[in-house]
Amino acid sequence: MSAGITIPARNMPSMVEKNGNIVGFGSFSALTLGQPNMMEGGHQLHHPLDMAAQNTTSESDINARLGRDDDVFDSATKSGSENQEGGASGDDQDQQRPKKKRYHRHTQHQIQEMEAFFKECPHPDDKQRKELSRELGLEPLQVKFWFQNKRTQMKTQHERHENTQLRTENEKLRADNMRYREALSNASCPNCGGPTAIGEMSFDEHHLRLENARLREEIDRISAIAAKYVGKPVVNYPLLSSPVTPRPLELGVGNFGPQAGIGGEMYGGPTGDLLRPMNAPNEADKPMIIELAVAAMEELIRMAQMGEPLWMTSLDGASAVLNEDEYIRTFPRGIGPKPAGFKCEASRETSVVIMNHINLVEILMDVSQWSTVFSGIVSRAMALEVLSTGVAGNFNGALQVMTAEFQVPSPLVPTRESYYVRYCKQHTDGTWAVVDVSLDNLRPSPAVRCRRRPSGCLIQEMPNGYSKVTWVEHVEVDDRGVHNLYKQLVNSGHAFGAKRWVATLDRQCERLASAMATNIPTGDVGVITNQDGRKSMLKLAERMVISFCAGVSASTTHTWTTLSGTGADDVRVMTRKSVDDPGRPPGIVLSAATSFWLPVPPKRVFDFLRDENSRSEWDILSNGGVVQEMAHIANGRDTGNCVSLLRVNSANSSQSNMLILQESCTDQTASFVIYAPVDIVAMNVVLNGGDPDYVALLPSGFAILPDGSAAHGSGGGIGEPGSTGGSLLTVAFQILVDSVPTAKLSLGSVATVNNLIACTVERIKASLSCETA
Repeated sequence: MSAGITIPARNMPSMVEKNGNIVGFGSFSALTLGQPNMMEGGHQLHHPLDMAAQNTTSESDINARLGRDDDVFDSATKSGSENQEGGASGDDQDQQRPKKKRYHRHTQHQIQEMEAFFKECPHPDDKQRKELSRELGLEPLQVKFWFQNKRTQMKTQHERHENTQLRTENEKLRADNMRYREALSNASCPNCGGPTAIGEMSFDEHHLRLENARLREEIDRISAIAAKYVGKPVVNYPLLSSPVTPRPLELGVGNFGPQAGIGGEMYGGPTGDLLRPMNAPNEADKPMIIELAVAAMEELIRMAQMGEPLWMTSLDGASAVLNEDEYIRTFPRGIGPKPAGFKCEASRETSVVIMNHINLVEILMDVSQWSTVFSGIVSRAMALEVLSTGVAGNFNGALQVMTAEFQVPSPLVPTRESYYVRYCKQHTDGTWAVVDVSLDNLRPSPAVRCRRRPSGCLIQEMPNGYSKVTWVEHVEVDDRGVHNLYKQLVNSGHAFGAKRWVATLDRQCERLASAMATNIPTGDVGVITNQDGRKSMLKLAERMVISFCAGVSASTTHTWTTLSGTGADDVRVMTRKSVDDPGRPPGIVLSAATSFWLPVPPKRVFDFLRDENSRSEWDILSNGGVVQEMAHIANGRDTGNCVSLLRVNSANSSQSNMLILQESCTDQTASFVIYAPVDIVAMNVVLNGGDPDYVALLPSGFAILPDGSAAHGSGGGIGEPGSTGGSLLTVAFQILVDSVPTAKLSLGSVATVNNLIACTVERIKASLSCETA
C-alpha cells in the first residue's frame, strides 16, 4: 500500500472550478480550494570515530593531486618565459613553417616590467596588452601567452603549498587516531572492571552495553520491591530480565498526566466524575501491581503464540476458541477464579496495518491518542498514575494505572468499566508487547461487572513502515444487562472482541495515512488537494465522530429517559446545556437515540445511508431537496471510508440551501454514517487550512452492527461480499431546541424530536424493505 490512499470520485456535476473555487450556488462560491506549498529538507551527520577512514582517503587524494600538479608545473615552466616566434610577425606567418621550433627568450627588463604589471593586474584586457607590448617591443600575442603561463605557474605554486599543508595535517590526524585507539583498547568497564574491547566493537555497541547495565539495575530494583512485598524474589519471569535494545522514539513521549480522553464529549458529561470514583494506587499496592504486570506480560506472549490445545479452531474454521480448562492448567496463577455469574469472552486476531511499530506503541501508551483512535470502542478513559515512564528514552518498561469504559454504540448495551494496569515492553527479538490486567482484586467491589484478564497486543516491525499486530482480548463479564436485541452479537464475542479492536485499528491507520498523503490526484472532480485544507477538514470530521460515539452509548455519565414505545423501538432522550463551548452552539440541546433490527445485511444498510442520492428518502430535514456532493476526501481502501461536504438544494426557493459535513466509515465489525450541519463561512475557513476547533457542531448519525446471526457462518463482516444476516441500527439525533441555555425545555420540543426520530426510522424501514422486495 502506498503512503497515501486515493479513491476516484463518484460521477457528479462539477462543483469545483479550475481555480479551485466551489461555485454555482449563491454564497457557496466563497468556498475555495487552494494548493499547498511543499518544503523538504535533510541533514547528514558524521561520527567522529570515522576519521581513520577519511584520513586514508584524503592522503590518496593528495598524492594523486600532487602528481597531476607536477605535470602542469613542468609544462608551465617550459613555456614560462619562452614563446614561439611564430606569432611574432606577419611576415614570418606567411613563410613556410620551419621544421624545428624556435624560441625567443624575453629580456630581463621585459620580464621585470610584466612581473610588476602582473602584481597590479593579472588579467589584462586587449587594450592593456597592446599598450604593454608597444612599450616592451613585443607582440600582443606574446604578452598574452606570458600572462597565461604566469597565472598557471602561480596557481601551481599555490596548490603545491596547500598540498604540503594537507599532508602535514593528515599525518597529525593519523597520529591522533592511533593514540585514541591505543587509549580505548586499554580502557576498563566502570561497572564490571573488565576490558571494554572497544577496538573490536562499534561505538554504538559499547553504548548499548552501558545501557543494558543500567537496565539490569532497574530490573533488580523492581524485583527487590516485589520480593519485599510477596516474600520471594521475582525469578519466574525471565522475559523481564533479558537485555533489550533501545529504539528511538519517533513521535515523542506521550502525556501520561491525569486526563480525560474523550469523556462526555457529546453530552457534556463531567470529566471530574470519570467512571467510578477511583483514586491512584497507594504505596502498599504498587509492588503487587508490578508483579501482576510482569506475570500478565508473560501470559500475553504465550496466549498470542500458542496454538492447540489452548486455542481450538471454531466449527467454521474462521476463528480461534479458547479452551478454558486448558487455560486454567496452563496459567494457574493470575487474578483469581472467575466470579459467580460471570462468563468468559476470549478471542485472538492478527492483521498487518499501515503504521510504524514505534508510532503504534505511542498511541497505545498515550491515553488521549488511544481513546481517540478507538473512539468507537472506548467511551471514556483516564490515566490515574504513571508508575514508570520507561527507560532508554522510549516506552520500554512503561507502567501506568488506568481506568476506562468500553462501549457498543447503542444505549441498549451497558458499558464495561475496568480498572487496570497497562505495561509496555520490548523483547529481545525486537517485538513490542502492551498488556492490560485488572486490578479490581486489590479493591473488591460488588459494582464490578467486568474483569480484564491479560489482554493486549504484540507488535512486530514489517518492511515499508507496516506492522504485524496480534491482538488478544480476554475478559470475564456479567452481561445480564444486555438487551435481548444485542445478546446474540455480544455472545458471539464480536461486540467487544479482538476482531473489532484490530479492524478499528486497521481502518484508523488508513485514515492517518490519508491525512498525511501528498500524492493526491488533481484530475478527479471534487477532490480536495489543498494539503492544509485536507488536514483541517479531517480534523473537524474526527471531532464530529468522537462526539457522536461518546454520546450514543449507555455510559454511566448519561441519564437517558425512555419515552413510550414498543420495547426495542423505545426512543431514549436526554438534555444538556451548552455554554461557552466554541465547538458547540450555545443553548439547550435535546438528544434522542433508538436501536432496532433490520432484516438487511449491514453493508446494504451502510451503502443506502451514506449515498447522497438516497438521502432524501430518509432525511426529513432535507425537505425533499436534492443532495449533491461538493467535495470529498477518501481515507481508506473501501470507497465507503470518506469525508464529504454535501449541499442540500432546498425544493422551496424561499429557503436557503444547507451545507452538511459527513463522514462514513466501515470495517468488518461496524459501520458509521455521521453528519452535522455546518456554517458556510466557517467551512470556507476550514477548507483553506483554518482552525476547525471553532466550528460549532451538533453531530447526528447512524451506527450499524451485524446482528450476530452470521457470526459463525461464512460471512458476518460488514465489508465482506458474502456477509449475511440482519443488521442492528442505532439512530441518534441532536437538536438545538433553544438558543438560551437558561431556558426551560418544553414538552412540545420533546414530542417534536420523538416524532422526528420515529418518522426517520419508518422511512428507513420502508425504503430498505422495498429494496429487499
